[in-house]
Amino acid sequence: MSNKIKPVPDGYHTLSAYLIVRGAASAIEFYKKAFGATELMRLNLPDGKIAHGEFKIGDSIFMISDENPDWGSTSPEALGGSPVTLHLYVPDVDTTFANAIQAGAIEKMPLENQFWGDRACQIVDPFGHYWHIATHIEDVDPSELSSRMEAFMSTHKG
Repeated sequence: MSNKIKPVPDGYHTLSAYLIVRGAASAIEFYKKAFGATELMRLNLPDGKIAHGEFKIGDSIFMISDENPDWGSTSPEALGGSPVTLHLYVPDVDTTFANAIQAGAIEKMPLENQFWGDRACQIVDPFGHYWHIATHIEDVDPSELSSRMEAFMSTHKG
């Protein structure tokens, strides 16, 4: 009898984010409040820290653990920030942005309609991870993107 195991388990995508934080239990609570996350599981170490946890936002499963230098797991706080931004599409970016700020996130980029067709913002969560949150509001023809970006850049000097 052949019992074929799937290489990607049901419900998972080929690529999943794995977040390392200080205070994983608190981070899961933040993601519940800010993004409507659902906790799927957690494995606690004897000291109560999370060795591995999983939560779901929309149709995406995220993995999470407390930082542990002995395992080479370092949080953005220990690194002085994160070079990675997580992109999250949601049905209502205005509500999600408000929920995230109320739950303790800091605004990094204001909520605005963007030239590429999204209404979007950026936040930094209380654990140092950057999130670009968006709702798609317009299908922009690829031939228009360059001129739209040039117009944007002429009014938004960095």
